[in-house]
Formats: sequence, C-alpha cells, structure tokens
Amino acid sequence: MAAPAHDGQLEDQYEDLLGLWSDLESALSVLLARPLQTQDFAAKVLQLDRWLQDLVAHDIDAALYLMFQLASTSTVGYSASHALVCGTLCHILAQDLQLPAPERDSLVRAALTMNIAMTALQDLLAGQRERPSAAQQEAIRSHPREGQLLLSRLFVQDELWLDVVGQHHAQLPEREPLAQLSAADRLTRILGTIDRYAAMISPRKSREGRSATDSVRAIVGQEDTRREEVSYALVRAIGLCPPGTFVRLDNGDTAVVLRRSDKANQPLVASILDAKGAPRPEPRLHQTSLGKPRVQSALAHGAVTAEANHRTMVRLGLYAARHSQQQLRSMVTMPGALH
Repeated sequence: MAAPAHDGQLEDQYEDLLGLWSDLESALSVLLARPLQTQDFAAKVLQLDRWLQDLVAHDIDAALYLMFQLASTSTVGYSASHALVCGTLCHILAQDLQLPAPERDSLVRAALTMNIAMTALQDLLAGQRERPSAAQQEAIRSHPREGQLLLSRLFVQDELWLDVVGQHHAQLPEREPLAQLSAADRLTRILGTIDRYAAMISPRKSREGRSATDSVRAIVGQEDTRREEVSYALVRAIGLCPPGTFVRLDNGDTAVVLRRSDKANQPLVASILDAKGAPRPEPRLHQTSLGKPRVQSALAHGAVTAEANHRTMVRLGLYAARHSQQQLRSMVTMPGALH
C-alpha cells in the first residue's frame, strides 16, 4: 500500500518526534543538573514547557507512546526522566480537569522542578540497591522546602509554582473535592498522585517497575471515590494501559499499546511476541475494542525482552488514526511494508 504524499510528509514529522522528545529530556536534564549555572532559569523552564505542549498537541497518543518508552530506557538519569513524565501527565490531566490556564502553568512547571534540590541524589537512589542512609533520608525529607528556596534564588516569581513545590509531599485532606480546595492544595494533590504513579511504573535497581494498571490500582486501592478523583481522571485521560506500555493478550501474544480508544481498557495494540515468546517478523495490529483478542493483563516494561521499533510503532499509530481496519491489515501483511 503506497502512502499518499500527504501521509509521507506526516510520517517524516512523526519520525522526528522521537528525536524531539529525546532532545527535550536532555535539555531538561541539563537544566536540573546545573540550575545555578543557568542564565534566566525561569525563562528556560517556560521554554521547555512550551516545547512539551507543542509535542503533546501534535498527537497525544504518539506523545504518550514515546514518553513512556523513553522513561523506561532513559540515558539522561532518572530524575529528569521522571520530571518529564510528571510534567507531561500533569499537562494532559490539567486539560481533562479543565484547570484554568494559570493553574495549569504552575502545576506543570512545579512538576518539572519539584525535585530540583535532590537531582543528583535522586539519580543515585535510582541505581542504589540498599535502603537510603540517614543523611539521604534527611535530604529526601527536606527537598521540597529546599527546592522552593532554590527556585526563589533562581528568580521564580510564580507563588503558586513555589508553593506547590514546597508542599508536594504534604499529606492533605483527601476527601474534599478538588473544586473545594485552595489552588495550591488542589495542584499539590494532582501532582502527588502523578508523582506516585510515575515512580511506580519506573524501574530502579532496588525493584522492577510495576505495570501501568498495577500502579493505578495501588494508588486507587479501595478508598472513597472522592478521594481518588485525580486517579480516575488519570485513567480517563490516558487509559488503564497507556500508549507506550506493554500488555499480554488473551491469545498469549505480548503487545505494545499504540493508541487509546473510547474505553480505558481496550486500546489499539501491536503484537510483537507470539504466545511462545518468539518475536513476530511483522507486528500484528489489534483493535481490542472491536473484539478478540482482548487485553488480558498489563505488563511491566522489565517483563518484556523484545525491543519495539519506535519508528515502526509510531507509523502504525499514525495509520491507525487515519485509515480503515482493512487498510491497516494490508499494511502489516504486505512483505516489507514496515521497513
């Protein structure tokens, strides 16, 4: 199936997305590692925020796919990778929750910088098998306040941004609806949920990352639905199995999620391993919302040995959004169509 020229131009744009996300992650890493050596630090954070917004606006599913895949294989360090995941999810959730623009801005910028007082330590802890020492525990305990003070020294003047960083680990009353909270408490509760979710799905030396579904369940638990308003909004916005995460299908295949659907647990997936664990020569697309196969369970990234070809997967996601199921089927069965 020959793609029209218009689609070919879109393919080039999508292929560039992986490089753009990698560049954004690298730029954020430099900013967080050497904040006091950065001129116009606050302006640089705003630039990165606009960059993030542009990438998400281009295609939210492609953005989620690349972000989750990068988070699992990041080379820039855990702290920056975690900050980018949190910032991106906060941006997406702010849209779903219809936050006012100033609150959205403060929330995302707080997410990007909340651990700025312990960037190097956070990277170290991600690779550390033993429990944190007493000195490390004290640094962890004090980093919200220290981060707030550091951002003030860097001439951040957004008081809401500063307040959220300063209290982002605070234990807040959780039964109050978000709409009834002060802006600082509302954003703190949103960021706290995102922070825990992103930390759970990310592998560290001391433990494997959880699957996306297990992470949501761990946050939601059996609590009052009002308490978990943010968690349910997160599932509504990105799905139980977001693009870029892995799943096992009820036919035994292992697949990577490409795009969300109207139902949180029925995404478009591409099988990359058969039921025996052997790599498939070509990925097989399944729109699980249309019938068999269905998603049986989510998988942690560390449980999947095969490496997905991001260029191929993003292209498949693009075509899924633009073409019929029959056209998609011919695309993945035509020899050499994906190379």
